[in-house]
Amino acid sequence: MPIISVSHVTKEFRLGQVHNARDAVFRLLARMRGKQPAAKQLFKALDDISFDIEEGEVLGIIGANGAGKSTMLKLLAQIAAPTSGRVSVKGKIAPLIEVGAGLISDLTGRENIYLNGIILGMPYAQIRKKFDEIVAFAELEEFIDTPIKRYSSGMAVRLGFSLATCVEADILIVDEVLSVGDLAFQRKCFDRMEDMIKRQGKTVLLVSHNMRQVERLCSRVILLDHGRVIADDAPVKVCDLFYERSDRKIKLASEQGSARRWTNTLGSNDIQILDVQMENASGQHTEIVEYKADVSVRIRFLARTPLKVPVFLLGVHTTDFLYLTRNHSERQVKVDLLEPGDYEVVCKISRFPLLPGIYAILFGIGEGLVTTWLFYAENLVNFQVTSNAMEALSADDRGSFLALDARWSCPMPARSGDGRFEEAEGWLRQTRSQAAT
Repeated sequence: MPIISVSHVTKEFRLGQVHNARDAVFRLLARMRGKQPAAKQLFKALDDISFDIEEGEVLGIIGANGAGKSTMLKLLAQIAAPTSGRVSVKGKIAPLIEVGAGLISDLTGRENIYLNGIILGMPYAQIRKKFDEIVAFAELEEFIDTPIKRYSSGMAVRLGFSLATCVEADILIVDEVLSVGDLAFQRKCFDRMEDMIKRQGKTVLLVSHNMRQVERLCSRVILLDHGRVIADDAPVKVCDLFYERSDRKIKLASEQGSARRWTNTLGSNDIQILDVQMENASGQHTEIVEYKADVSVRIRFLARTPLKVPVFLLGVHTTDFLYLTRNHSERQVKVDLLEPGDYEVVCKISRFPLLPGIYAILFGIGEGLVTTWLFYAENLVNFQVTSNAMEALSADDRGSFLALDARWSCPMPARSGDGRFEEAEGWLRQTRSQAAT
């Protein structure tokens, strides 16, 4: 029997401003005079959704903003009720939705732990037992008797996350909370989530825009779009589909815009980028690159002023801006002065090393050995790397970006020249003789 069952669930909201008491009176008077107020348009946040979750399963829910992810979690956490359909949940739920929102600013951290713990269904004795663990994980020992209003936003969220994950529940509902605090605390949050999943075997529903976290933690992923289920499959397949749909959306927005939608752009009027395109080994324009195939990136630019010792930068990053590689031209291109004019520069890449996925190009133009960037931009061109029939890829390559050129040897007896083998063997004989006596 599933621990969670969602059957033909629809959730509707009325669009428009919420009316106050004065507006309600005028609407009532209008109806009494025979005038029917215009009905507000209904918006379907969820549209006829059905799925089951088995006990111990880790389900990821992904999708673009407004797809219905948080609405779905609120229905499962019984924060809201569906307009139609049925939601069945067997077991106690610990919702990590808007962590820290329930803390009362005038109360101290200690008081908030007891109050929110009771609200979350923890017995008083259990809160006392876990109090030190909650405070230690949140790293707030010095500030626990300080009012929450004097906490930073990160401190408050840390306390909320620590408290929520200490609740002994059968089902954990997580909505974008693994990015709280600094990097060290994010690592702690991730480790605690992995412990709850792998060691404690809890059923988890995870909403996140971090696809690497979703692929690592989840055993199954659902993709939502405009309130409907688009895909329900293994994490790798669904996350790949999400990347492809996002990439198509980015390209469409770029084509419809009056200018290229570059990211993190640094530039001046001295340099204007006229065109950026990728080419295959035959010199044809492409946005599809085969793994381990030769590829070139051709950039055309206009220099309005002379460039002294120009330096060019080419790099690749993921669609969520994880920087993978960069290459500078100063060791190969030796130009003392580039006069004003229209130029193009080509960077040829042999046996493109990145594994299948969707990536983007970054490019920069600078001056001098100690480079001062006159132009720099990311997300110039989005492209997809596909599998190459000549290059066998194993299942273990999934979720990574580069394949190691590695060779393994067959197992063989350990060499004993350094004495470590004899030392270990002597320790083993001594241990066995002590056990026998």
